[in-house]
Amino acid sequence: MVSPSRADFFAGLQPGGKYDGIVGIYRHNISADHIGIYDKELVSKLPDTVKWIAHNGAGYDQIDVAACKERGIFVSNTPGAVDDATATTALYLLISSLRLFAQAEQTLRAGKWKSAHKPGAAHDLTGRTLAILGLGGIGQRLAEFAHAFPMRVVYHNRRPAAGAPAWCEYFPAERLDEMLAQADVLSVHVPLKAETEGLVDEKMIRKLKKGAVIVNTARGKVIDEAALIRALEDGHLGGVGLDVYPNEPEVNPRLLEFPNATLLPHMGTETCDSQKKMEVRALTNLRDYLTKGKGADIVPEHRQ
Repeated sequence: MVSPSRADFFAGLQPGGKYDGIVGIYRHNISADHIGIYDKELVSKLPDTVKWIAHNGAGYDQIDVAACKERGIFVSNTPGAVDDATATTALYLLISSLRLFAQAEQTLRAGKWKSAHKPGAAHDLTGRTLAILGLGGIGQRLAEFAHAFPMRVVYHNRRPAAGAPAWCEYFPAERLDEMLAQADVLSVHVPLKAETEGLVDEKMIRKLKKGAVIVNTARGKVIDEAALIRALEDGHLGGVGLDVYPNEPEVNPRLLEFPNATLLPHMGTETCDSQKKMEVRALTNLRDYLTKGKGADIVPEHRQ
């Protein structure tokens, strides 16, 4: 966190350096601004004494967990700590996209009241179908919020989600196209991995009914951005609500041209409450490793 550059960080890891002999690391995403991500090169530079990396965040795509595993370093994350904040972000994006609230605010700020608003293009949430791609902790929390309107909630996982409410309808892989065809909103909640990059591709987007909305609070690279933009251009999508982008902090300027796009600068966990929960969860994992030999939130790749 205090190293001004990657080279300085590497120097500090050398014998006699300021990080010599460290056993555990608390990692925050903002460290990447100075030292870069925890890729294979960085992991290879860590002292042999390092045994635990406590990542402050639910998503851990900025850490090469395979390289860590090869070196006998465990990685933990903070599942659950971000569920409320990220799910409420998704709910906001869902509401704004269906009701066209972002566009309405833009016209108000431009002194044009609701001159661009067409009631026929906006929709209530009640009775609409929300399809959730990845019913983990965040997806389930969003499902609970949406059910209150009420919305019909359907979802796709590799297998039925443990503890999913009875009113959440499960669609396995062989029925995914059927689920997409019924969705008024597709909300994306899958982690970014090699197998999920570009998962929401042209084919999946075109399976959605005309006028459907896509919401993404997961990772930008999970969606094929070019395919998303094409679907906005030709009107197949009725709108999008995005909190994440493929090359953050850069945002494709083409997205800024769509009045039916609600765009946030990765605000999912940006609350004092969630930040505290994440910090406590990460530091608890580190403390438990030091005092008990193991933290509770080991990433799935390291449980095998």
